[in-house]
Amino acid sequence: MTAPRIFFYVQHLLGIGHIARASRIADAMASDGFDVTVVTGGLPVPGFPGDNIRTIELPPVVASNVGFSGLADANGQAAGEEFLSRRRDLLLQAFDEAKPDVVIIEAFPFGRRQMRFELLPLIDAIENAEPRPKLLSSVRDILQENRKAGRDEETVKLIKDHFDAVLIHGDPNFVRLEDTFPLTSEIAARLRYTGLVAPPPAPEPAEVFDIIASAGGGAVGLELIRAARDAAASLPSYLSWLLITGPNLPEADFSALSDDAPANVTLVRFRKDFPSLLRGAKVSISQAGYNTVGDLLRSDCRSILIPFVAAGETEQTVRAERLKALGLADILPEKGLTLEVVKTAIEKALAAPRRPAVSLDLDGAKKTAAIIRSMIG
Repeated sequence: MTAPRIFFYVQHLLGIGHIARASRIADAMASDGFDVTVVTGGLPVPGFPGDNIRTIELPPVVASNVGFSGLADANGQAAGEEFLSRRRDLLLQAFDEAKPDVVIIEAFPFGRRQMRFELLPLIDAIENAEPRPKLLSSVRDILQENRKAGRDEETVKLIKDHFDAVLIHGDPNFVRLEDTFPLTSEIAARLRYTGLVAPPPAPEPAEVFDIIASAGGGAVGLELIRAARDAAASLPSYLSWLLITGPNLPEADFSALSDDAPANVTLVRFRKDFPSLLRGAKVSISQAGYNTVGDLLRSDCRSILIPFVAAGETEQTVRAERLKALGLADILPEKGLTLEVVKTAIEKALAAPRRPAVSLDLDGAKKTAAIIRSMIG
């Protein structure tokens, strides 16, 4: 009996959160015996998807601005019609050759409207395939709010017309889809909550740092890292610091940070063992992205969250406020992130007891695989 074939489309445009979550899900499906192909459409990210996952890399596009209103190629040039048509054709060819039993589209139609030029033709190809594969949407638990008028209705129509299920990667006891998507009741029959896609419990760390500051993918978050570096210089020198800038921080910014870093600071772009390092840390300073929070919830270090709010982003603020209400994090504003503000927050966190145990469902990757297996029999 052949393994069920999964065709998993994921497009990251700014950070690395989408590709990291999708990679964890793909690994879990492969471990459950699925034949998984991940189709990526963003800049390459070291370590994602995993080594045991078949990957098809489309010519990459990125967000041309923080507001996600346009697409650019890997060189920062506006993505023209010829370039996008070639991407679309490569995606449709990959689908035709894969002959999947299940297609998973990450974020769409709740997000990634910029990718309709290739996703709507892909959906047409799915509908015309014989036999027709199952079509699933894979979406995080908290959506961006303040969407334009008519967008939610458009999303509902696409779900009703084409999607067999919506996989919500969250714990409904923490946040529910209707908290950020008002038309949830119209698609309730298709919803499947998987739990949060957190990493498995990490091994003991190979190194121990007292304080870890991280900026996700690094496309944003420079001020966070800079404020942490300055705080390290003004707090006791026996505290050891690890600053993780993210792979996408511009080289000039990384060099400037490195030149001015005090002796008790280690500066890196990326650490694959980040979840392990959190186990040994006293305090973490980070944004409030989905994957970073998943890593934090597997540890018991004290967490200071600085939600990303540029261009009207609301998702990280919602997540951070829910965690604060549970006593699992403190929050600092992204604007006005001064040395004194960060220093005071760190001193408070160092003096606080270890945070309470987490009762949220963190096994979303494995449960996603189980849900899909139950759907295909």
